[in-house]
Amino acid sequence: MTIVREFWGGFSLVGEGRVGETCSMTVHLIWKTLYWAWILTEVLVLVVTRTRRGGGEVQDRGSLIVLWTVIFGAMFGGSWVGAVYQPAMFHAGHWLRYVCLGLLMLGLSIRWAAIYTLGKAFSANVAIHSTQKLNQSGLFRWMRHPSYTGMMLIFLAMGLNTRNWLGLAIIVVLPAAALLYRIHVEEAALTGAFGAEYVEYSRTTKRLIPGIY
Repeated sequence: MTIVREFWGGFSLVGEGRVGETCSMTVHLIWKTLYWAWILTEVLVLVVTRTRRGGGEVQDRGSLIVLWTVIFGAMFGGSWVGAVYQPAMFHAGHWLRYVCLGLLMLGLSIRWAAIYTLGKAFSANVAIHSTQKLNQSGLFRWMRHPSYTGMMLIFLAMGLNTRNWLGLAIIVVLPAAALLYRIHVEEAALTGAFGAEYVEYSRTTKRLIPGIY
């Protein structure tokens, strides 16, 4: 039997014996590659796109620090739970690793696409630039915060990967609460900057899930 259980970003594999072992390790490698690609791109985005005072009207209200403190705390706590306790989710079904990988790939695609669509208007902290326009193209036609939708899918993948209900709750619920605070701060800034245009945009689109929320 092949057992691969790692802490902090590892893929929790409980193999089904020799059959499928190569496939399991391939999925494990893809997972780790995408996981670290996400971490590195988030660090890069934070360093490159963070708006300094003087470069725009910063209205972050501490949401950037709150968000990433909660995210890394939740990732650490949830991963620890997954590493210490035996898998208890869906009887540790082998199919779950493919679901996790699919969610991770989808989440990364949505987040990266949203950041690319915003281009220079994207800022790691909440800030409004003097020449900024309200972007309603791409994914923003259907939801107001697609980059956060992508993040939630990433957290769902990470949480399911712990194969533990407590680990899932820690990794999903706590960052979701921090993201809701961040969205509140962002929408207040956007309403102040774009007024009736943003109010109308908010009326015709949902925050995170098209047609639902």
